[in-house]
Amino acid sequence: MKKYVILAALSLAAAFQPLRADEGMWLPVLITQRIDDMQAHGFRLTAEDVYSVNQASLKDAVVLFGSGCTGEVVSRNGLLFTNHHCGYSQIQQHSSVEHDYLKDGFWALSRSEELPNPGLTVSFLERMEEVTDAVLKGYVPTMDEAQRDSLVKVNGDAIVKQVADPSKGIRASVEALYYANQYFLFVYKVYRDVRLVGAPPSSIGKFGGDTDNWMWPRHTGDFSIFRIYADKNNEPADYSEDNVPYTPKRFFTISRAGVQEGDFTFVYGCPGSTKEYVSSDEVRYVGEVSDPEKIALRTLRLDIQKKYMAQDQAVRIQYSSKNANVANAWKKWQGESKGIARLGTVAAKEDYERRFSAWAAGTPYAGLPERLHALYAQRNPVYRAYEYYVETIRTVELLQFASNVKSALDAGRPVAGIADTFFKDYYQPIDEEIFVAMLDAFDKHMNAGYKPEYFRRQLAAYGSPEAWRDALYAQSLFTDPARVRALTPDDLPAVTADPAFALYDAFYQWYRQELQPVIARLDREIRLAYRDYMRGQMAFEPDKAFYPDANLTLRVAYGHVAGYSPSDAVYYAPVSTLKGIMEKDNPEIFDYNIPQVLRDIYAEGGHDSQPVCFLATNHTSGGNSGSPVINADGNLIGINFDRVWEGTMSDIVFDPDYCRNISLDIRYLLFVVREVGHADWLFDEMVFAD
Repeated sequence: MKKYVILAALSLAAAFQPLRADEGMWLPVLITQRIDDMQAHGFRLTAEDVYSVNQASLKDAVVLFGSGCTGEVVSRNGLLFTNHHCGYSQIQQHSSVEHDYLKDGFWALSRSEELPNPGLTVSFLERMEEVTDAVLKGYVPTMDEAQRDSLVKVNGDAIVKQVADPSKGIRASVEALYYANQYFLFVYKVYRDVRLVGAPPSSIGKFGGDTDNWMWPRHTGDFSIFRIYADKNNEPADYSEDNVPYTPKRFFTISRAGVQEGDFTFVYGCPGSTKEYVSSDEVRYVGEVSDPEKIALRTLRLDIQKKYMAQDQAVRIQYSSKNANVANAWKKWQGESKGIARLGTVAAKEDYERRFSAWAAGTPYAGLPERLHALYAQRNPVYRAYEYYVETIRTVELLQFASNVKSALDAGRPVAGIADTFFKDYYQPIDEEIFVAMLDAFDKHMNAGYKPEYFRRQLAAYGSPEAWRDALYAQSLFTDPARVRALTPDDLPAVTADPAFALYDAFYQWYRQELQPVIARLDREIRLAYRDYMRGQMAFEPDKAFYPDANLTLRVAYGHVAGYSPSDAVYYAPVSTLKGIMEKDNPEIFDYNIPQVLRDIYAEGGHDSQPVCFLATNHTSGGNSGSPVINADGNLIGINFDRVWEGTMSDIVFDPDYCRNISLDIRYLLFVVREVGHADWLFDEMVFAD
């Protein structure tokens, strides 16, 4: 036990050594250790203003939006901003050919017009605290990893049970940091009645589409507006017409002063996942194997979806959200793999490991890079097969649907609702063409030793993926909405025998029996090696700041407004304007076809310099989408929504010359709300600093 107390203290001490403002994702509860550096870079508030459990602070205006984005409260009546792409599925669910809110936008002109969103939640962080000693209570060095994991789970569950109260909307979790060298408790209050208030047309909210995604200059009005509702006591409640707007502890004041290059900025949000401290073997696999192969597979799917979406408006609505979800990571992986190669990250990691090994000789950390290298050599071929399975077989919608129905019937749940949801956004010709492309790719590119016997046998019997498709979609009951809706547990034999379920299940059983045990065993050994390696890195570089990898918990990242130079003789200024939108406007290209109302507004004159987006050096990741971007006085100046393509390797290695986060300028949000949505009634409840 004493060993882990010492190590926790070591990691905390290392975390607070000086580091340039641009890099790092810092825990708000420990912000007192960073506040001097923040203030040295221009911040004018105190640590208590950023995070406090004794008084309202900025943390109380930030939410985890849904399960993977961030949002910010901007009025005393629970008004909330997030990204358009974060609210996209809700906007899409409310859309139809008759009321196409994706195409035309949606603007409630009174609270009675705000639309409920079943299942959508926002979570406020109540507090966080270190609980390492409590989580590791009872640990002794003679325990193996399985015993340690079991102990951690029991102790962690006990901690959560003490504070969680679902009846009051209180959720809690214990999260491991620094590869389980430290543990923190996070306590949230979760609100369940969140209503759509406004969203621009997709031609504004997704302007530039996949073409501009992850790129600069960016001109995307990536925002949507929601409102949080509560019961009469301001407590979480299910949707009810009797609910009232939530009254927050704190909400953001909005600055209309704008930004200048060099201005202090900080992002307060929930970054999803980073791997800053991994070995060269992990980086090589990501940059040279995983990313390129997943890019190729997703290109096939995207091309198929886009072909049909371009032919039919109804199909475009059905697949807009799906296509965006596929494309987002696809584009990010391209920048990530190129960034890893450009920076020579693998070679740099190898050099670091050589120096580490020389230093570690004769210490408890000796041999760790070599140990990791041997483990990755065993893991990577198996993990590649798993990733290929996920990106091929698991992407065929009919197969996944068959599995979902089977699970519902096994549990005795009705399937009519599952069927309604599925068929609302399903277009069989797309799925059939993806079926052929994915099975063909799996057959051609997967090593023979990693092909399930069922797959080999069936493909040989049919002779081609096309023939297999023709038979499967003709015979499967899952292509018939009425038949699926009528299924009961008595029909389980027919469901199990269905060719769609049989194919899904054959691959799942292959994964579960042949891949998962190997991956799980090796991942446990790799995690254990990283736990030691993390401590070793901190001991090897005692003057370096080590911030914990992102895990979708609340963090602060601070930096400044800045442009960048992506290549020789090219410099990108940090602010884009409405003039740039008009320069890209093209009615013949879907991604660049802006709404006519925006053309009309621009034609009136005087809007050339209207700001749209800006760049800064804040260290962000997935999950930071929708995060508030705040100025030196703590006022809202923007909404984070992306990173530049050349800097997407920041999940693995941060390069201050290339890594830039892209944010919507809050002034463009206000411009669109007023000029396009004519919803300036919302301004009456906002507070402006200038």
